[in-house]
Amino acid sequence: MRNLKTLVLISLMSILSVAVYAEDKIAVIDIQRALFASDYAQNRVKESLETADFVALKAKAEGSAADLKAMSEEAEAKRLTWSAEQVAAHQKKMSYAKADYDLAVQKIQGEQKQLEQQIPQELAPQFQEALSQVVKEEGITILLRAESVIVAGPENNLTAKVVDRLNQITK
Repeated sequence: MRNLKTLVLISLMSILSVAVYAEDKIAVIDIQRALFASDYAQNRVKESLETADFVALKAKAEGSAADLKAMSEEAEAKRLTWSAEQVAAHQKKMSYAKADYDLAVQKIQGEQKQLEQQIPQELAPQFQEALSQVVKEEGITILLRAESVIVAGPENNLTAKVVDRLNQITK
């Protein structure tokens, strides 16, 4: 009789926990993707790539890379005929060109990193508004970051809906 009561109690608890679980609507969102897929972010990236400073940095990097390639080809072709002094001078020129290239690439990466930090800051209020609206409309009770979820179906992913709403808000 005691085993029967325990079994009934466990069954009842299982049914109740399923009922509670059924009331929760779980969704996931990829916040980074939502922010950077927005029209606002895409336009900011495009504007940044077209600034005079960025174009100059990119040209500097490409020019230095071309110089390095030409110097490397020249060294390959003439190395056997050069004196030790000529080899040393050429290596010095190559090291300067490599330093110029590395500095330009470092500056480009710094500009990109700065933009990656600015966009979320600039969009934070609008993103929060868009996310809140979509969560409310969809009746979401539990929202998880997509990167912390192992498996989620596309029907549970709010990213595209939030991007659409963010685009509406930022127009």
